[in-house]
Amino acid sequence: MGFWRTFTSILVLNLFWSKPICSNSLSSAELSEIPTNFLNYAKQPELVKWMVDVRRKIHENPELGFEEFETSKLIRNELDKMGITYKHPIAVTGIVGMIGTGKPPFVAIRADMDALAMQESVEWEHKSKVPGKMHACGHDAHVAMLLGAAKILQDHRQELKGTVILVFQPAEEGAGGAKKMVEEGVLDNIDAIFGLHVSHDLPIGSVASRPGALLAGSGFFEAVISGKGGHAAIPQHTIDPIVAASSVIVSLQHLVSREANPLDSQVVTVGKFQGGGAFNVIPDSVTIGGTFRAFSAESFAQLKKRIAEVIKAQAAVQRCNATVDFHPENKIFFPVTANSKVLHKHFENVAGDMLGTDNVKDMQPLMGSEDFSFYSEVIPGCFSFIGMKNETLGKLASMHSPYFTINEDVLPYGAALHASAATRYLLEFKSKSHIFDQKIRDEL
Repeated sequence: MGFWRTFTSILVLNLFWSKPICSNSLSSAELSEIPTNFLNYAKQPELVKWMVDVRRKIHENPELGFEEFETSKLIRNELDKMGITYKHPIAVTGIVGMIGTGKPPFVAIRADMDALAMQESVEWEHKSKVPGKMHACGHDAHVAMLLGAAKILQDHRQELKGTVILVFQPAEEGAGGAKKMVEEGVLDNIDAIFGLHVSHDLPIGSVASRPGALLAGSGFFEAVISGKGGHAAIPQHTIDPIVAASSVIVSLQHLVSREANPLDSQVVTVGKFQGGGAFNVIPDSVTIGGTFRAFSAESFAQLKKRIAEVIKAQAAVQRCNATVDFHPENKIFFPVTANSKVLHKHFENVAGDMLGTDNVKDMQPLMGSEDFSFYSEVIPGCFSFIGMKNETLGKLASMHSPYFTINEDVLPYGAALHASAATRYLLEFKSKSHIFDQKIRDEL
């Protein structure tokens, strides 16, 4: 039985035991009450404690991309307790749940599950128990918030005018788990998708996003520059790859400073330089590697082309050879994360009703990247950041730091915002669904 037909069959059976959904449209005032009502619901002490406990369990047992087996098991156990139908496995460890009528429109809300390969330096009761791995980007909180949203939505399922899809995704940190989820058909029949990310520098109770390009497209490169090694005292008998690599690195910086339009933000950074092991020996080869980023597909493609040209040409000037690999360690390119203007306005309205319009910030684009972009390439999407800074609790470390921590007060805000964005979407966009007259697909 197909992916969607499995879900819809079970949901239809479940509806026999649910109260009928009222078909009357809600007024603007009633719509605006949904986010505040959901936030009050999410702030119930027992629900907050549950989300905190879930987050801490995940934090203690971090798992890297496509290895989130225990995290996935924990999520499935919680969905089972709530009586929520789901499909697993998808993209190795991923889970897709469904709440609502089982009929269009379909809207998705997403959380990533993977941790980072770093040693946690924060000493606290729930520190990572796995050496060399930690949740240093907040994905443990993202999972807890999406489960919190699932709880809210399941408890209000009679009010849903369509179906909410819960996307628990593996491998966001460089491995492109979202791409694999898309390839396995997760977005088929879905009209829109929303995603949230915690922010250490936004105040608690505030959010930020923007329409259009929000996060850059990103890629990686690695180059091996080969020469001829020898004794440092007689360089005339060598072909020095270190000098060649140094020349390459300086020239790469000119791609942005002298070739790119100053109004078209781009980045080329070399973060890896490996070569030699002795003070008085010139090595045979040097390996360099880095990242490049841009806010348009055209600029990204041009950067990629010029990086390869510059590395090879500059190496040749120094009598060296160079090979360039744009997929080191199977790293993939991330597209630009671009928000739908319509969905961003929807997000602004929902967040404004929940938090007050003054707490909905218009943010500048960031050169960071997110594999949420693989979703928003296929269907309209909206990605946003949710604040957790509280000056009275001290300064929070930035993401991907071994000192990164979560202000757990953010959990009810994220849960309520997820649930509100999805619920309001089903109510406000139901007549615009592009699949109302289409048959549910069954090829998954």
